[in-house]
Amino acid sequence: MSGSSYPRSFAHPRFWPTWAAIASMHVVAWLPWRLNMAIGSAIGRLAWRFAKRRRHITDVNIRLCFPEKSPDEQRRLVKQTFIANGIGLMETAVAWCRSPEDFRHRVACIGEENLARAQAQGKGVLIIGVHFSPLDLGGALHSLFFRSDAVYRPHNNPLFDRFMTRARRRVFDEMIHRHDLRSVIRRLKAGHSVWYSPDQDFGRDASVFAPFFGQQAATVRLTAKIARMTGAQVVPLIFYRNPDNRTYTYEWLPALEDYPSHDEVADATRVNAFIEQAIRQHPEQYLWLHRRFKTRPEGEPGVY
Repeated sequence: MSGSSYPRSFAHPRFWPTWAAIASMHVVAWLPWRLNMAIGSAIGRLAWRFAKRRRHITDVNIRLCFPEKSPDEQRRLVKQTFIANGIGLMETAVAWCRSPEDFRHRVACIGEENLARAQAQGKGVLIIGVHFSPLDLGGALHSLFFRSDAVYRPHNNPLFDRFMTRARRRVFDEMIHRHDLRSVIRRLKAGHSVWYSPDQDFGRDASVFAPFFGQQAATVRLTAKIARMTGAQVVPLIFYRNPDNRTYTYEWLPALEDYPSHDEVADATRVNAFIEQAIRQHPEQYLWLHRRFKTRPEGEPGVY
């Protein structure tokens, strides 16, 4: 950790808790795998019990998206979601503090030919990902098979953001700020692959309303806009933790055909349909703690 990477200002006492968190991540990243999963599960259970605001958000999301489940099944899924996201914290520490090569043996791949075929077109590939709890580990392990860039949201804590971005730059060719559309376009036109997750609510101005688990969800227009501006292939990617909590699976699906169209809602609906399909395979691993439905259609009340 050189001084050029971490300015002297980060020695201020207000950053000491952040330094402690970073040190803890370096420690847990080297713990035995089974112990790591147990710690993550315990953290998730504690968060489920005490993080009442996030539990409320998750309750609402699960109730809206899985009305076919009984109240008991919904409550179990909420708890499983917190446990999965607690494990995700441990996986993030592993991803940021260790080499992905250490975990090659834990990964199975399906559909590599779909991404390879899209890359062979030479127009760049927009890889559509999903916010599952092992997301950062997924990004690290992806570098074992295909190089790519990634679109990211900076962390509000400048020290933690520096640590996070440095770690991600070890496995991605370029980290692109989520508002830096020009760089996304430039990289795709140069033939690169860019990992992008369009499954969060970025507000009314950036979105159209499209179905998602039976709800009208604010869905970003940007996916279709980028594909239209660059001619890039759009390849959906699913990365999930297997039930053994020890291994992981990648699934690269075939590139979307006849995408984008001239209908923004139809394009957003296609992307949401893929994301919903992926989530239904492992619903507990999705980031239900996020307010996915905070932006409502005109005239509809808030749900949170």
